[in-house]
Amino acid sequence: MRPVGCHLSFSGGFRELSGRMEEVNATTAQMFIRNPRGGAALKMTEEDNRFFLDYMKTHGIKTFLVHAPYTLNPCSDKDSVRDFARRAMKEDLEHLSLFPMSLYNFHPGSHVGQGAKTAIPLIAELLNEMINENTAPCVLLETMSGKGSEVGKTFEEIREILDLTERKEKLGVCLDTCHVWDAGYDIRENLSGVLDEFDRVIGLERLKALHLNDSKNPCGSHKDRHEKIGKGYLGYETFRNVLNEPRLKGIPCYLETPWDDLAGYREEIAWLKGQENS
Repeated sequence: MRPVGCHLSFSGGFRELSGRMEEVNATTAQMFIRNPRGGAALKMTEEDNRFFLDYMKTHGIKTFLVHAPYTLNPCSDKDSVRDFARRAMKEDLEHLSLFPMSLYNFHPGSHVGQGAKTAIPLIAELLNEMINENTAPCVLLETMSGKGSEVGKTFEEIREILDLTERKEKLGVCLDTCHVWDAGYDIRENLSGVLDEFDRVIGLERLKALHLNDSKNPCGSHKDRHEKIGKGYLGYETFRNVLNEPRLKGIPCYLETPWDDLAGYREEIAWLKGQENS
């Protein structure tokens, strides 16, 4: 069965994270390893890292996903912001050097009025600077809703970034269901057609993770407002279709739905696990 999990707090490190995973019955997890709004990375010790490697082996955990801070913007018009993007990504990838099975996901960035044609080479420049033959995790570009000046709202923009990168074998894509819906891709009525387009433009072999989120807004709204599974415009049937789509088989899924406690995530994870082949 595919890995299914949610975004969990990394407070207390991997040992505490593993307890939260067990509480929600997750078989993978997503986390921030630094403040999502920027700042220093949380402390990661060799002992804690080794504990989690053993935990993954014992419990059959195949992968996990670290999400870059929201403030990581390699295509900003400010040197200081682009410098932070370099520093944060470099530190994060170094922290994950023991975990070749891990995924590192980031929002491509916001061009802040410069335009995508200026932004895309800057994003690729960061990736070419950060990723080499020794990079452990697979680095993922996330599909975006198109809010404000976000880059990555179309499959074509993601493809343009990938085309300019040198280490394509270490890069992939995370498809966010809320984001693509808000960007105008109708996965509710035409999931198959959207995946056909993704395959034509990017290639389904590059799809390495799914963010499963319902949306508070209609298709094409460019709002990026996540909703609990089945409670928004996408509805339960969309997620049944996603989970049972043969071309998405085995891809790890991560919930980022707006729950205030772990009980809500436990309920959603149980529902998702029960839908495959239903």
